[in-house]
Amino acid sequence: MRKLSIAAMSLAAAGALSLAACSEKTQDNAAATASSAANDVGNAADKVGDVAKDSADAVGAAASDAVDKADAAADKAAVAADKMGNHVKEGAAEAEATMQNEPVSKSKKD
Repeated sequence: MRKLSIAAMSLAAAGALSLAACSEKTQDNAAATASSAANDVGNAADKVGDVAKDSADAVGAAASDAVDKADAAADKAAVAADKMGNHVKEGAAEAEATMQNEPVSKSKKD
């Protein structure tokens, strides 16, 4: 009986050691998996950050281009307004010359 108890205890000890080793390996695998997942999340976050920066740069460039085009359009509008103003002054001088029966050059001086 005593031999049976010693054998059972030896078998139980061997089983416990094997379970402990398995458990340690399982823990190591879990830690490696968690570390790998953390690296994957970090890499994905870096990629998202890069895409966000690239998008922000593109939006900034588009906004700058739009401002440049708006400035050019405003300059063209100013030139057109000046021309229109000159035409209005010319028309007013011609109308005054006709009404006062005088040359346009004299009406422009008045």
